[in-house]
Amino acid sequence: MLLTVASTSLRELGRRHVALLFVLLLPCVFYLARIDVSWQAIRFLAIGVGWAVATLSLFSHVGARRLDQRLGVIGASPTALFFGRQLALLGIGAIVSGAYFGLVAATRDDLPRLPAVALLLVTTVMISAPLGALVSLVITRELEGALALLSIMALQLLVDPDGSAAKLLPLWSTRELSAYAIQDLSTDSLPSGMLHFALTLVLCVAVAWVASTFRLRPVPLRPPVPARPDADR
Repeated sequence: MLLTVASTSLRELGRRHVALLFVLLLPCVFYLARIDVSWQAIRFLAIGVGWAVATLSLFSHVGARRLDQRLGVIGASPTALFFGRQLALLGIGAIVSGAYFGLVAATRDDLPRLPAVALLLVTTVMISAPLGALVSLVITRELEGALALLSIMALQLLVDPDGSAAKLLPLWSTRELSAYAIQDLSTDSLPSGMLHFALTLVLCVAVAWVASTFRLRPVPLRPPVPARPDADR
């Protein structure tokens, strides 16, 4: 069931050629806009990849809402439906991450820790897929949901990264992992970045999964109330 849902999700997203193209090209725009500044270019790229994957996740979960309800009625597991779609999104995210890592490797030869860029992109994808699912449970329309995700990503770039409020944002770990990849070898922000990533991932997956399971739970029908013998008198 898990693989069936994943393959169905991939086919559904594949039909939306124009939206898919624009969403997947946005990280390239983010990267090229600041390519002259290494630190900003890499972090902008990660934020762009995060928005792209989160938006695809939103589209997938919103578009399949009615189908999932029908499948839930005939006995499909809500857990399989949720994680099947997440598996498809992680597969797309892996391809996107690989492509953009190749772009970074081809255009930058001044990074002290180039493999850390791959870690940055992979962790961003792993958080963004359940984040998009979580937003889809709150905002059930695609345009409004995409704008909400764009607002979250904009906050990542505008809020002071050293402030305590910034650590409450889902992709604060991109700042730490970007610093680890780009700055000199004496910088070791990897532990804090990976800790924030792990906590955020567990929280997003747990909340989105529980909420999705609760929404798709079967509602038992009440038996009809028998008519009383004197009802027609």
